[in-house]
Amino acid sequence: MYPDVLLHIDGQWRAARGGRTMPVVNPATEAEIGSLAHAGVEDLDEALVAAAKGFQAWRRVSPFERSKLMRKAANLLRERNEAIATMMTLEQGKPVAEARMEAFAAADIIDWFAEEARRSYGRIVPPRFDNVSQLVVKEPIGPVAAFTPWNFPLNQAVRKLSAALAAGCSIIIKGPEETPASPAELVRAFIEAGLPDGVVNLVYGTPAEISSYLIPHPVIRKISFTGSTAVGKQLAGLAGQHMKRATMELGGHAPVIVLPDADLDQAARSMVAAKFRNAGQICVAPTRFLVEESVYGAFVERFADATRRIKVGDGLAEGTTMGPLANARRVQAMEDLVRDAVQKGAELVTGGKRVGNSGYFFEPTILSNAGTDARAMNDEPFGPLALMTPVSGLDEALAEANRLNYGLAAYGFTRSSVDAARMSSGIASGMVSINHYGLALPEVPFGGINDSGSGTEGGADALDAYLNTKFVSHLQAG
Repeated sequence: MYPDVLLHIDGQWRAARGGRTMPVVNPATEAEIGSLAHAGVEDLDEALVAAAKGFQAWRRVSPFERSKLMRKAANLLRERNEAIATMMTLEQGKPVAEARMEAFAAADIIDWFAEEARRSYGRIVPPRFDNVSQLVVKEPIGPVAAFTPWNFPLNQAVRKLSAALAAGCSIIIKGPEETPASPAELVRAFIEAGLPDGVVNLVYGTPAEISSYLIPHPVIRKISFTGSTAVGKQLAGLAGQHMKRATMELGGHAPVIVLPDADLDQAARSMVAAKFRNAGQICVAPTRFLVEESVYGAFVERFADATRRIKVGDGLAEGTTMGPLANARRVQAMEDLVRDAVQKGAELVTGGKRVGNSGYFFEPTILSNAGTDARAMNDEPFGPLALMTPVSGLDEALAEANRLNYGLAAYGFTRSSVDAARMSSGIASGMVSINHYGLALPEVPFGGINDSGSGTEGGADALDAYLNTKFVSHLQAG
């Protein structure tokens, strides 16, 4: 059921010129399930030539026609949902129900950008003189290099690909080596929908080698990266040296403020689902729970009860609600963070251990009263670890929420419109969701500030990063 994954360059699925491959491992079993082609410089050069050619062809296609093709690709994804979801679970580990949702959501994202393609308007600026016209025109920026992660192998790639295509750009996607089949199926849907050769190209290989080759190359005019803050800063610096526009969606350490008047049952239920979805390997996962002292015990008890009901197992097994971590490194990281926090005074409420001897499974874990000297309170856990901290009130909660330089997502729970407004304005974050999990819909912005990145990859704002603004002033002859 799992294919050997090839490169896609200039309309062709093919092996790497050097013949090199890499294994793909199922994180639930640690078994090798397939292989992927490993691109070298020769492959990247061909992809760059193809992207330059594809851009010249695609930019001349009208937004109306681009939109129609994109809608066709979205429908192909929907038709293939079950097969794609199964591949995703095999390579990434998440429960197949979550994989189905991701594949359906990817189709919705394509549809959203397909409609935005038809609305990339310019404008007329009133002139000072009767015989002058002043136009603001939006033009595609050029070939794009996109670097996508393994945690959401479809939904991170589809945002970049859809925005680029809607704007009229070509793209080279550097897909995730751990989860290559899912983005390959995304590309396949666009190719079979009729996308011209060279408009979308897909490569895999050594991330540092590919980024250091593509970003400085004169063909590439924009980059989009989703990944860690450390790597993102390096790539943003490289892009800056070559005056390339860059969208960066980086790490997070999302605070959750729970005030005494909150609906504790609803808060615990929604945040458990958000925390442990995809085994906590989500940049917007709620992590630091800042709970007012008077309801601290009641909230932690509710949260722990719901957490203990999570069933950890193979994502394809019936009843599984949390799958494995992506690789052995993530398991080791969880063990190290838990050990460090406990040694520094945190209390282990539940979880904290690896599950079994096969596969990269780790228990959903809650730590209480972790101090700010604990590594987990400062470094993004990127795993199934929730940190509970009592606070004296909203002022203390806001201070802790803003202590770190991350600023991707934040959450708050209160029945007070005044306190909700204080959280909305007082939390330094690109996204704030009050009384529910309301992020990542196709029509809303998705992005962070500070060490969590720059730019947005959702909603109407996302298309601007792929467009140049040209001003045309015309003095009429005669």
